[in-house]
Amino acid sequence: MQMETMVRNGVLKDFRLQQVVLTGDYHVNAFAKELQYLQSYDVDRLLAGFRENRGLEPKAQKYPGWEDTEIRGHTLGHFLTACSQAYENTQDAALLEKLEYMMSELAACQFESGYLSAFPEQLIDNIEMRQPAWVPWYTMHKIIAGLISVYHATGSQTAYDTVVKLGDWVASRTSRWSDELQATVLAVEYGGMNDCLYDLYKISGDAKHLEAAHKFDELPLFEAIQQGRDILRGKHANTTIPKFLGALNRYLVLGESERFYLEAAQSFWDMVVYHHSYITGGNSESEHFGEPDILNSKRSDITCETCNSYNMLKLTRELFKLTGDVKYSDFYERNYVNAILSSQHPETGMTMYFQPMATGYFKIYSSPFEHFWCCTGTGMESFTKLNDSIYFHAGSTLYINQYMSSKLNWLEQGVKLTQRAVIPETDEVTLAFEIADGGRKRLDLHLRIPYWVAGQIELKLNGEGIPWKSEQQYIVIDREWSHGDVLTMKLPMKIFVSRLPDNENVVGFQYGPVVLSAGLGTEDMTQAATGIMVSVPTRKMLVKDFIIPREMTPEEWLSSIEDHLVRRGHELVFELRNTDEDERLVFTPHYKQHRERYGIYWNIVAADSDELKQHLERGRQEQLIREATIDSVQVGNDQYELEHGIKGEETFGGAWDGLNGRVAHVGGWFSYKLAVNPQVDNLLQVTYFSINHDRVMNIYANGELLASERTPVERKREFFTKQYPIPAEFLQGKREMEFKFVPEGDLNGIYGVLRTMKPIEE
Repeated sequence: MQMETMVRNGVLKDFRLQQVVLTGDYHVNAFAKELQYLQSYDVDRLLAGFRENRGLEPKAQKYPGWEDTEIRGHTLGHFLTACSQAYENTQDAALLEKLEYMMSELAACQFESGYLSAFPEQLIDNIEMRQPAWVPWYTMHKIIAGLISVYHATGSQTAYDTVVKLGDWVASRTSRWSDELQATVLAVEYGGMNDCLYDLYKISGDAKHLEAAHKFDELPLFEAIQQGRDILRGKHANTTIPKFLGALNRYLVLGESERFYLEAAQSFWDMVVYHHSYITGGNSESEHFGEPDILNSKRSDITCETCNSYNMLKLTRELFKLTGDVKYSDFYERNYVNAILSSQHPETGMTMYFQPMATGYFKIYSSPFEHFWCCTGTGMESFTKLNDSIYFHAGSTLYINQYMSSKLNWLEQGVKLTQRAVIPETDEVTLAFEIADGGRKRLDLHLRIPYWVAGQIELKLNGEGIPWKSEQQYIVIDREWSHGDVLTMKLPMKIFVSRLPDNENVVGFQYGPVVLSAGLGTEDMTQAATGIMVSVPTRKMLVKDFIIPREMTPEEWLSSIEDHLVRRGHELVFELRNTDEDERLVFTPHYKQHRERYGIYWNIVAADSDELKQHLERGRQEQLIREATIDSVQVGNDQYELEHGIKGEETFGGAWDGLNGRVAHVGGWFSYKLAVNPQVDNLLQVTYFSINHDRVMNIYANGELLASERTPVERKREFFTKQYPIPAEFLQGKREMEFKFVPEGDLNGIYGVLRTMKPIEE
């Protein structure tokens, strides 16, 4: 077995998963459901694509959904990591046997070059040749990360040999990149390739793996963010967050000489958390960042991709270990409780893709073996490491960051700690100490003072008050602890309001660490599709998403919210007072909201106010567009484009001034298939960018010229939208048409959402 290279240690260390056992009913069930799901997989079906790609006879049929597309193999990468984490938690022999079997199978599927995947290397070639391909490097990251996880969890020599050979292949491939080719490859989602390659270097010590990791470091992005320039608008969030995980890992591997990368990661975290995130800690709309502090206008059915929360928590955890800053542990709790726990159905164990922030939608969960979304994979990982960030340590110092029932076995100090906490049902936390041999032990205890504490904290040791001091939002108790000591802490809570920066009248409510939402019933909970086999909720009915205070202004009502959103006895149920919705809306913890439509955010408005009138008109216009749309594709978003049969040559996607787009060079083109309706008038709606000034885009419908659009002669940084009637003779007998975009004279593209639609009738 290879010796691990020296890695720069952070200020604080985490505990191994088997040292922390969650004991609360909700967490125990969540882990059990995930374990049951992992155990129900037929691993030969996950391996089928790998065997097929190597020219070996598959032992079972590939799973369907994303596992039968160009992204096949990504689920196996997540599965390896999840099973490794589950094994670390349980030391279950059956899990070890499953991991060993998969390692032997993957070794057999590896090419002499080191290449290992369920898809042919041609997809990697396509990226370099600017041909459409669905994120092959993203999938490669998941495979490498999974193999490294198995090595760490089990010490498998096969896992080590396989991932080192695969790293050698990556190094060989990337060593041939010119600067131009590197930029071309990095323009397509590549996951955390830098992150996993730095992890590989930690165990191999091979300089070529380090150099390969550097090839995936996106320096222009890091430099802008490190300088405090928020250029996130239009960037794919789950592409971008792992890049900064890699930047941070570079610092962890190479130390203070690379401090720039730590500063870039810290600056990025601040931007995302303080300017791009909702009350749950989730971020993004349609998988992309928007303008900083523009959140209300971006609330929709496809906000807050769950993968983003998974990756933000990974980044948050490592930044806390380096800095000990309470802001990281505060955010970790917010996102963990209200986005991660919220994403799993407690009865089925299935997880979510999007978490709608628009009022009136509902949660949709994955199916066990039909879809295999990216968030299915990160869900496997999240729910097999629910216990990884409660406690941290350095020497004899113990940080307690999260208040949840659990048992810590601190072997190095000969201490066992039992925490009992049911927050926010009650405000009491108890910590019971067991010292080896019934003795005494000096420990420096750091207890997080949560941002949501409302009032004086009470602290007692064995029933008696004790002195304590606070340092940087932590209660600090440095003393000699005795076997049998019980520390009791009361953390008072209240209702408080979270406002959105672009409309302070749009608010969410929170009690302690828990975001509240109001149930809105189960009427017509039909699902629609977006992207590749991704289900999203529909909202065909008119949903009232505003609350009108009675006999007071909205600000007066909000300023005394404790009098107007009142807890019902000892239940975690909250009722409104002094509004037009007192009899209808009841608020409960959002992470437990699984069965009906809901509202997290509410517009608090005065009756007959201009704000209310504008709010209703915006909603009406959005509804008209939704009703008129026949089909649509998010241009420049890989999976949505693939769902609409994208083809092309000399074309590439990206983001420009915050809007996704697809551009083709002269001599190139791209096309999509969209549904049409021959029973009504049809329009094709296209958005252009005036920066591509005085250029012609020819549009063909099933090979017939539909329109030639010349952009304005004047060069401006603005988008504009055109609608083109589709002639009835083009539509006759058609339910689908191919729309081909061919630039003339110079590079040109289209942006935003491409639609086929009916004329809007006012």
